[in-house]
Amino acid sequence: MSLVKFSNSYPDLFDRFFTYDMLNSSNKHYSKTNTSIPLVNISENHDGFSIEMAVPGFKKDDFKIEVDNGKLTISSEKEEKRENSEKDNYTVKEYSYQSFSRSFTLTESIEQENIKANYDDGILKIFIPKKEEAKPKPVKLIEVK
Repeated sequence: MSLVKFSNSYPDLFDRFFTYDMLNSSNKHYSKTNTSIPLVNISENHDGFSIEMAVPGFKKDDFKIEVDNGKLTISSEKEEKRENSEKDNYTVKEYSYQSFSRSFTLTESIEQENIKANYDDGILKIFIPKKEEAKPKPVKLIEVK
């Protein structure tokens, strides 16, 4: 049984297609539209699904997580301050805090009203419980007489 279908954002897809720099692959998850696509790990166990999203540098209040029409959307609006000062003379500046949005399609086997989220040490963890009828049933042993 599958939990999600990957839903990429159109601005990033087109932005990467037209502006991809073969020599600078370190910025492959960022775009010139000030959005990014955080990386996720998704796992399944008996009770449900877990999504772990790497989003360091945020606060828990920065996240907006919503479920609408069977779609889980995780987003954050973050505006990077671009102030040029003489003391900040960067040779290389690879990290930045950008807005993002990721969406996942949920199946009917999910308890949408019991989804929980926690943010700790730069990792956003979301637990999506399965409905009781979707959980695997124990193997029934039949006695041979």
